[in-house]
Amino acid sequence: MTQNQLCMKYYILMADIIASSEKNQIELMNNFKELVSEINKTFKDEILSPLTITLGDEFQCVLKDLKSSTDIILQLEENIIHKKLNFKLRYVLNQGSIETPINELIAYEMLGTGLTDARYKLNLLKAEKHRFIISIDNNFKNDLLKDAFIVFENIIDKWSMVNEFEIVSNFIKFKDYKMVSKIMGKTRSQLWKREKTLNIESYNSIKNIIILISKS
Repeated sequence: MTQNQLCMKYYILMADIIASSEKNQIELMNNFKELVSEINKTFKDEILSPLTITLGDEFQCVLKDLKSSTDIILQLEENIIHKKLNFKLRYVLNQGSIETPINELIAYEMLGTGLTDARYKLNLLKAEKHRFIISIDNNFKNDLLKDAFIVFENIIDKWSMVNEFEIVSNFIKFKDYKMVSKIMGKTRSQLWKREKTLNIESYNSIKNIIILISKS
């Protein structure tokens, strides 16, 4: 690794499970490990240092670029819905320096102000009402993503795991309420109404906005 690479700023993503101590620990850890493992496989070409569980209920990683970072956040959130997992994550996406070589095998044994800052911000987030902190050098994109993730959160956090994750999962996968009605054995009228009350159109719109903002 060259000196220039050592001075680069990287996209560092950290996240932890909200209220993890209140969950069934064995079930929670198994689900969390599976969730992290799937992301590492799906995004292996976009990851510089893989999602690594550090303190049992947290992970950290170093990612290729902004688009990879937000794509992974969105996929994590959707996978939680698809799998009907009973937990939510807090996220910090921080752009900062890593002074030591990037560990491509596991996100350990790296040092730098970017990692220190990300850890500090994740601890701060525990006292905040929102689940996302975006801290990148591009101020324009930073402000847009900050607001976009507030909208995203306000939509997705209203969905109930027990009553709504299955139908939301089908809307995410199949898009068209007519297809979802066929798959779920419900009338088109029922699914049309549910699409409206669940704000699926708004969800898809804010997801697309996040993706567009994050493009290089």
